[in-house]
Amino acid sequence: MKKALGVIALVAIAVVFTAIGCKQKEESEDKYRIAVIPKGTTHVFWKSIHAGAVKAEREFQELGVEVIWKGPLKEDDRESQIRVVEDFITLGVSGMVLAPLDDAALRRPVKDAVNNGIPVVIIDSGLKSEDYVSFISTDNYIGGRKGGEHLARILGGKGKVIMLRYQEGSASTMNREQGFLDVLKEKYPQIEVVSSNQYGGATTESAYIASENLLAPLRTPDGGLTIDGIFCPNESTAFAMLRALQDSGLAGRVKYVGFDSSERLVQGLAKGDIHGLVLQDPINMGYLGVKTIIAHLTGEEVPKRIDTGSVVATPENMNDPDIRNLLKPDFKKWLNE
Repeated sequence: MKKALGVIALVAIAVVFTAIGCKQKEESEDKYRIAVIPKGTTHVFWKSIHAGAVKAEREFQELGVEVIWKGPLKEDDRESQIRVVEDFITLGVSGMVLAPLDDAALRRPVKDAVNNGIPVVIIDSGLKSEDYVSFISTDNYIGGRKGGEHLARILGGKGKVIMLRYQEGSASTMNREQGFLDVLKEKYPQIEVVSSNQYGGATTESAYIASENLLAPLRTPDGGLTIDGIFCPNESTAFAMLRALQDSGLAGRVKYVGFDSSERLVQGLAKGDIHGLVLQDPINMGYLGVKTIIAHLTGEEVPKRIDTGSVVATPENMNDPDIRNLLKPDFKKWLNE
């Protein structure tokens, strides 16, 4: 009898511990830790992405969604971003939302995440792989074409232009650059691209030096330029070029179109130093990134590709409410800054 009672007691204890284990597993599975990994953490664009991710986190609070934001400081630090992805794999997050700063270098880390049961949503910039749930971004090629169309229009379809590239390996900006060049080649034979092979690099400082070096041989004896238009494909190159033009007294004397927004770029647009900014919707991009990975984790089908759109802001339309919201995204509302 005592032996039988002992067996029953052991079985009962086992049942209790099994129940506790199941309950803990259920509680764990009810929580979703989502790693959101930007290309960098300094530009206004990435703060807006972060704001959108936090917006989604609050919206899905009842599901136990927790957003963990971490990325490299600078947008050329591939090794740092790879380490961040690897750390999140070790941590065992529920899913990742990643903006790969290099379309090739991040392939292996993403594959490793998927092999470890961690689904990945790609945002902003493409990856040379299909190991992701969904790709959410601006159609950057179309955005570049819009920039080229606008510059051609304000130049009257003729003239000489230059383009300062961002950096090699960044799929989003490479697509913008190609879109810009393609539309000029296809539709505007009287516009000559004088230079399109110089890179600004990942920081405003490196892009400022590149801008000065690019402009120097184009100066004329009377203080002008031998070119008529300029295009820059992202926030850091756009701001650096603006600074270079302003510091040399050339701002407003050449037609200038940039990409993305910041406080000083908006000021430049208002003053007429910038004649157009191709705008994305980074808050919505960050929001949809988290929303899409949660939808996937909860068993919903999600689109393989989501285009968040782009528009061109000009001095004439910059006060339209929809344009204004994109020029000055309210990221502080979500980040408590």
